[in-house]
Amino acid sequence: MDITGKVAVVTGAGQGLGRAYATALADAGAAVVVNDVNDETAAAVVDAITAAGGQAVAEVVPVGTTEAAERLVARAVDTFGRLDVMVTNAGVLRDRVLWNMSDDDFDTVVQVHLRGTFTCVREAAKRFRAQGEGGRVILAGSPAGQRGNFGQTNYAAAKAGIVAMARTWAMELARADVTVNAVVPNAATAMTETIPFLAPYVELMEQGRPVPSVVRRAASFGTAEDVAGLIVYLASDASAGVTGQAIGIGGDRLSLWSHPTEIRSAFMDGGWSADAIAEAFESTVGEVQETYGIPAPKLPALQEA
Repeated sequence: MDITGKVAVVTGAGQGLGRAYATALADAGAAVVVNDVNDETAAAVVDAITAAGGQAVAEVVPVGTTEAAERLVARAVDTFGRLDVMVTNAGVLRDRVLWNMSDDDFDTVVQVHLRGTFTCVREAAKRFRAQGEGGRVILAGSPAGQRGNFGQTNYAAAKAGIVAMARTWAMELARADVTVNAVVPNAATAMTETIPFLAPYVELMEQGRPVPSVVRRAASFGTAEDVAGLIVYLASDASAGVTGQAIGIGGDRLSLWSHPTEIRSAFMDGGWSADAIAEAFESTVGEVQETYGIPAPKLPALQEA
């Protein structure tokens, strides 16, 4: 897919998924602003892209503030003349169970993920509207934000909020021909290597060994590069009719997440009292309750090499 002439900003692009996104966009012809908080990793990504014949510059700044967002958009416009794609990938983890989570644990994750997404997209939206030629906004969701996950109050809340913002911004930016979608990725990164049932497969990848097909399908788990094709597609003209969606990808699986929706209702003339709800709930709306948490698929035992 050719996206030559487009200019993209990718936050958190120094490693992992962000690096894969930036590299894939550049390989497809886009000029890329590589954002990270680490000078060396950002420079390494830029060097790799330019060595392969692509165009990239680094902008080292932690996302979250309005000033950081302004710097990223300005770097794209000043260097490449425009902005077409904003990919908000930057993130951090501060995992703790609820009763052990500090204010700083919560605020740090929300600042980077949720506020960082908001400020970067707000600045990008201003630029898209000024250019008058549409644009692409690609947000990073997570299975934790869709389902909840033990020990991730802060992360799950931020990721759920990001998908809600995607649906809202898809409405607000539609008249400007700007699409907004959330990607729900699953890949071997620093953020997933600590998950116990995935750890053996991360080790396999690090050894250069293939991950079993059943894992790539059942767990939707593979490399960061397995996810990057979706970013290129959503950045392209081919995805012009796709907006307001949460799209899952990982390993061999591509999926579409449902939006929250009422699944059953009951009615009571004059309204519901607490006693009436208690009497009717289990036989009406609550007869089958929804599941929660990320299910761990049954995966094959690894054979020793």
